[in-house]
Amino acid sequence: LSGRIGIIELSGLSMREIKGDSFNRSFVPTMEYVQERSKSVKPFDNIWEVIHRGGYPELQNPEVDWSVFYSSYIKTYLERDVRSLSAVQNLDDFRKFMIAVAARIGQMINYANIADEVGKDQSTIKRWLSVLEASGIIYLLEPFSSSVLKRAIKTPKVYFRDTGLAAYLTRWLTPETLANGAMSGAFFETFVISEILKSYSNRGIDYRYCVSYYRGRDKKKTSENEIDLIIEENGTLYPVEIKRSSKVTADQTSAFSVLDGIPDKKRGMGAVICMCPQPGVLRENILQLPVLYI
Repeated sequence: LSGRIGIIELSGLSMREIKGDSFNRSFVPTMEYVQERSKSVKPFDNIWEVIHRGGYPELQNPEVDWSVFYSSYIKTYLERDVRSLSAVQNLDDFRKFMIAVAARIGQMINYANIADEVGKDQSTIKRWLSVLEASGIIYLLEPFSSSVLKRAIKTPKVYFRDTGLAAYLTRWLTPETLANGAMSGAFFETFVISEILKSYSNRGIDYRYCVSYYRGRDKKKTSENEIDLIIEENGTLYPVEIKRSSKVTADQTSAFSVLDGIPDKKRGMGAVICMCPQPGVLRENILQLPVLYI
């Protein structure tokens, strides 16, 4: 009955769980969080192996074949979950649709573009996206909403919850080719978003009410500004930029200032999550954080 049950989201394993790290705070880019996180953070030999392999528990056994696992997973997912959630007549078409969505991780959803590639109408694409979302395959990150931001884009961005599954669908067959490929930035961003969401859901917190992104021209520039992730907590907005690079600068966070004029909100500490080896301060209110600190 309503109000008499608790619902817990079970995601794939997080970096913390894979390493046996007992740190359980949800991610927020503050000095207090960084100081606490530094006490237990455990490095990985190669973060791209984690991104490529994915977070499904069975795959943490190195003897399990990556390709065979995902091939079997997709087959059972299509034949069981998709059939029960939606009246899909042709599962091969839905498979093509999954590949098309995986190729667009980290991008704003363009229904017409996906429909043209798959050969379906936009209403079908929207319905199928809802199937992927309901079954925990993708996450739609909604845009930040405020009456002050007149020129903000209102389209959600799509992310796969498991980067290993997305890599399999887009045929990045090794960690090395993924790390050096054209989609490495999109996969790194997807991985970071997924890990941050896990830090909330693993504590039983419904993150849907506190995470968003921004893209628009509210700073009166000809080009669009973007903030990859905005975390809202107790009336404070924490902007986050995600960069695959190991060297970042404060200039890459110029879009953060668009949050300064939001009524009844204040801008908190911002951060650039990247491949840097150690945390640091880029500016008085902007941190650089290694991905391991999520």
